Amino acid sequence: MIAERTGYIIWVSDVKAARNLEKYGTLHYISRKMHYAVMYVNTDRAEEIMKNVRRLSYVRKIERSFRNELKTEYSGSEPDKTRYYGL
Repeated sequence: MIAERTGYIIWVSDVKAARNLEKYGTLHYISRKMHYAVMYVNTDRAEEIMKNVRRLSYVRKIERSFRNELKTEYSGSEPDKTRYYGL
């Protein structure tokens, strides 16, 4: 069984130190230019982990990702209009 995952965007002040976030969950991406990291953690332990991550000195702000709450299944009731706009 695959565990339910929650994504977090963590804004950091030190990108080099952000690599240490790997021990708290799955570190998906680190942006060196915009100083943020995308991390996924198990939903059942998410609050406990984020409380520990907030204590780190290089963490400025934590935002929860709402990607798993978006609708990803679409109904095909409306016709596809793209085939009418040919060259």
